[in-house]
Amino acid sequence: MTELEKARAEIDLCDREMAALFVRRMAAVEHIADYKTAAGLPVLDAAREAEVIRRNCDALGDSPYTEEYRALLTAMMAISRGYQSRRIKDLYVDLGARGYEVAVEPGGLRRAGAHFDLGRKCLLVTDSGVPEIYARTVAAACGEPTLVCLPMGEETKNIRSLEKLLGILVERGFTRTDCVVAVGGGVVGDLAGFAAATYLRGIDFYNIPTTLLSEVDSSVGGKTGIDFGGAKNQVGAFWQPRGVLIDPETLSTLDNRQFACGMAEVIKMAATFDADLFAFCERATPADAAEIIRRAVRIKRDVVMRDEREGGLRRVLNFGHTVGHAVESLAGGRLLHGECVAIGMLPMTSPEVRPRLRALLERWRLPVACPFAPEALLPLILHDKKMSGNEIHYVYVGRIGSYEIRRATPEAFCRCLREGNQP
Repeated sequence: MTELEKARAEIDLCDREMAALFVRRMAAVEHIADYKTAAGLPVLDAAREAEVIRRNCDALGDSPYTEEYRALLTAMMAISRGYQSRRIKDLYVDLGARGYEVAVEPGGLRRAGAHFDLGRKCLLVTDSGVPEIYARTVAAACGEPTLVCLPMGEETKNIRSLEKLLGILVERGFTRTDCVVAVGGGVVGDLAGFAAATYLRGIDFYNIPTTLLSEVDSSVGGKTGIDFGGAKNQVGAFWQPRGVLIDPETLSTLDNRQFACGMAEVIKMAATFDADLFAFCERATPADAAEIIRRAVRIKRDVVMRDEREGGLRRVLNFGHTVGHAVESLAGGRLLHGECVAIGMLPMTSPEVRPRLRALLERWRLPVACPFAPEALLPLILHDKKMSGNEIHYVYVGRIGSYEIRRATPEAFCRCLREGNQP
């Protein structure tokens, strides 16, 4: 037997022993899942995971394989969480080693330390529109918090803000073992996530959304970025969070207009994927927020797991956004993102769907009339990421709960906009 054959035989023996240990380990994971179900506990116990990894790596002593073992343990933890979540049927985004839990827990803000591994340097990013107590509550769970409060509004999501966050990370000596935490709406999450994605080629990122819009949509899926050149989200990266914590109680400080904006994203998902959710929204009230969030996040999770990087199915979640982003750019802050999405949905529907969609949008006090002519919107749409060659790709709803991906020339798309804005 050659030296190569001997080494391979040794690996085969180790693999057989590991297989038996893996079965034993997963049986224990199954018991833990059942216990968590009975006790109402979340899947992720970040502090426990961090301690297990640390303890086991320390046991190797000065081994040259410590980092490889750490990677193995981290992957094993992700596998265990995924299995537990499937057994519990919780909101786990199963992306293998990049998987993470979306926890929807009233009062969960006060338990951020139980959900996330925060016992290290943490850059907490929030904005002036978020109650200070939210970020302060999370900071109390951090080992070494640095709190940054940015001005509120879409105009903050720019390269200057990104430079500010990266500068603080450098100044405070953040390493690859530290993390960034977003506490706020979609602007904060996109910006903080992009900073985490780019600093040292990527560090851990946690998202704690505090608006309905960010809770049901932008916080899940790993799309981060900034606005550039007068267009939304032109520069960015896919960078999955390590975890998402949604506390419906944060919505108590949200005004009616912001809540309605979140409903626009819910309606978007219902119109394309879930006719039952659409019907639920037709009779629901803000008191049903927790149920709305869970059902919307479940749709978003399922889409992301099937199409993480927007290669196909995930593009359906852009329903209303092809026009909406152009409206938002021209509005210059006078309209909020969800309002622009609402405006953008109506032209992209059949004559049969349009009256029902219009009625639902109006029920939630969302705008339905576009304030700009199609000719004014077209130049921005032509620079959108959803362009392909000389054709505009867009999502069309011909029947509630279903969708089509359509293509149109700029001229045909303009006609569609005119027709869709008719009462």
